[in-house]
Amino acid sequence: MRNVTSIIDVVDFRHGQPTQAKRDASAYVPDLVALSQPTSSELRELVERFSSDREALLRFYDVPGSQLQLNRLKEFYKAWDAKLADVPYESLSVGARIDWQLLKGKLKYLLVLIDRDEKRNAEMSIVLPALDGIAHLQETRRQFEPVKSMQVAATLAEIEQKLVATRRELTAGLGGSENVATKSLALRAAIRIAELKKVLDDWFKFYDGYDPEFSWWNRTPYAKLVAALDEHEKFLREKIVGVSLGEDEPIIGDPIGAGGLAADLEYEMIPYTPDELITIAEKELAWCMAEWKKVAQDMGLGDDWRAALERTMSDHLAPGEQPYIIAWQAYEAIDYMIKSDLLTVPPLAIDVWRMTMMTPEAQKTNPFFLGGEQLRVSFPTDSMSHGEKTSSLLANNIHLARATVHHELIPGHHLQGFCRDRYNPHRKFFNTPFWIEGWALWWEFRLWDLGFPQTPENRGGMLFWRTHRSARIIFSLNFHIGKWTPQECIDFLVDQVGHSRHTATGEVRRSFNGNYPPLYQAAYMLGAIQVRALYAELVLTGKLKEKDFHDRIIRGNMMPIEMVRANLSETELPRDYKSSWKFAGDPMWVTSGHMS
Repeated sequence: MRNVTSIIDVVDFRHGQPTQAKRDASAYVPDLVALSQPTSSELRELVERFSSDREALLRFYDVPGSQLQLNRLKEFYKAWDAKLADVPYESLSVGARIDWQLLKGKLKYLLVLIDRDEKRNAEMSIVLPALDGIAHLQETRRQFEPVKSMQVAATLAEIEQKLVATRRELTAGLGGSENVATKSLALRAAIRIAELKKVLDDWFKFYDGYDPEFSWWNRTPYAKLVAALDEHEKFLREKIVGVSLGEDEPIIGDPIGAGGLAADLEYEMIPYTPDELITIAEKELAWCMAEWKKVAQDMGLGDDWRAALERTMSDHLAPGEQPYIIAWQAYEAIDYMIKSDLLTVPPLAIDVWRMTMMTPEAQKTNPFFLGGEQLRVSFPTDSMSHGEKTSSLLANNIHLARATVHHELIPGHHLQGFCRDRYNPHRKFFNTPFWIEGWALWWEFRLWDLGFPQTPENRGGMLFWRTHRSARIIFSLNFHIGKWTPQECIDFLVDQVGHSRHTATGEVRRSFNGNYPPLYQAAYMLGAIQVRALYAELVLTGKLKEKDFHDRIIRGNMMPIEMVRANLSETELPRDYKSSWKFAGDPMWVTSGHMS
């Protein structure tokens, strides 16, 4: 354990940058002449119109997953798809063709998601009979139809009775061969109940107290239905999912299967099967392990990569001092970017990022820190158990943090967010983790090649994350195709990456019980490999200068990396374009092709 003053100059930790309040404000103003020239494609307004209209429909049809919501959205998407065909494609610019392809792909994928939601609703109906009834109440109100108070009271009572009957049937089947509710299905239904209670509350408050007849008929059946929903949610979580009072929720997840992965991969323009992607990840993991052995040798530890990781992780700061080393590391990375002329770093982006501390509860799913304009720092608090404190100290050590700061801030997520709001902002609608996380991890690749890690421990910090990203592909895809359980994923992170049991559990919990789409965990490494292949294709061949390459990626805004390739190479995509870029070659025989 070290004190921050033994590592950095706490007086001049900004590497020559002025304090935020002392920078000349004129540095924040861009070249307005250049800015006055249009840079977005001619389809920008079309994309913005679709996005805004869709959001308006979602605000109106606000019952999550209701059949009416799904029907109206399906009709809307099909109507847009039909009219998109009328756009004179052959006269479009390179950028507009990209926007057309992005919107066409988005419409197709949104229809896939509706089909997926309908199938999941059908599965949920056996454990949650309340969805249609509650949805109808709210959606009738949205149509401004007069409320029939006596009939509504009967509806509320009927839904309550259905819940009681369903719970009785499920209880009878617990532990037997007739139990039809899986843990993942029960968890999905419990989450939906929490959403339905908000909808029901909004509906009830619209009338209650304003319509005397409504209140007279409905206050009692409404209260009983809310109690029944509470009891049903509790039953699903405790009796089927297995949540125990006072304990963390078990990691269940909801795998989408091989078919679901295939649809998601098609949307993200990844022309590989899950098995091929796992093979690619295994080769990346093998490269990492070979580098780990070199680090161990440089530390005088032979080939013992675990000992090298332990030494790396044991180099951490005392409680309370983490924010100061992170600030120093952030400015260190910014200074390196600017002096190496790797990309444009606006002074305003340097000055407006902020820092906050992660709560102990949040650290259960985010054991490491997260970023963007606001960096959320994980570090021990006085309320943690002794084991949690030591695990957090080790996980957020100096060298893992050094490799994470630039990923989360500059040139990573904070700079991405800064540019997303200022360049081609209409493409924020085409949000993809392959662009978001792939870009941030690409910088870990690039800085490694440039010699940014100065010590064996620095290299160990970067290698931990690179090993972890490889492992994420392997465990997340194996989970979603039904080969691995969450526990097997945790064990894999412990055995193959060197995670503690605590951080491995947090990572898997975050992957499967959070709000991340199925391919999110795989997108880090795969997106970075795509950018690496694109760098070799355009920069190493002299077609683009490195700074231009990076500036054009981040200013092009979000899209699958295959579309980034079309944008940077100024390819006029045909109307019937299909994804075909084998960015990793044939994974069954081509080596990983790391640059040195």
